[in-house]
Amino acid sequence: MWNEKYRTEQYIYGTEPNEFLAQNVKAIPKGQVLCLADGEGRNSVFLAKQGHCVTAVDSSDVALAKAEKLAKENDVHVDFIHADLMDYDLGVEKWDGIVSIFCHIPKHVRESLHKNIATSLKQHGVILIEAYTPAQLKHGTGGPPTEDLMMTSETLTRELQGLKFHRLIELEREIVEGTRHTGLGAVVQGMASR
Repeated sequence: MWNEKYRTEQYIYGTEPNEFLAQNVKAIPKGQVLCLADGEGRNSVFLAKQGHCVTAVDSSDVALAKAEKLAKENDVHVDFIHADLMDYDLGVEKWDGIVSIFCHIPKHVRESLHKNIATSLKQHGVILIEAYTPAQLKHGTGGPPTEDLMMTSETLTRELQGLKFHRLIELEREIVEGTRHTGLGAVVQGMASR
């Protein structure tokens, strides 16, 4: 499914970083950063340009080929990994930062992934996350088609136990990220540390 969506010359989510990430990148400690479901590489390439050592995981080899091209065009290195997040081992105390931008995956996969995030972050490591909430369904400006793939502040509090939230808010904001996320969006934004 994702390979078909990404099979175009155009970067369907654009080449610029997510706005929430760009505004808060300084909150992520310099070091090893993991980007979850990073697609065509816009966020991982941005982080590499900021001096982070970045690993980006995605299940679409088509998207990762485009991400490699974007990294090369920006003269940065990103370790791109083709893997399903259901099978990907986050490790233990491995990451200074984890970035999850519109990583909408089935609930059982997400719960397992989120459960492992606290132990995979180093001490003082930071997770930065933005996702669509169920209120997004009324906008139709991007995101998954069903509520069970979306998140709320309550979801994040429950699933990211062991972390201290510095920001956790649901809001509506204008999103302009390629052709797939454009218009008013209902999102949850979270920033938490170990």
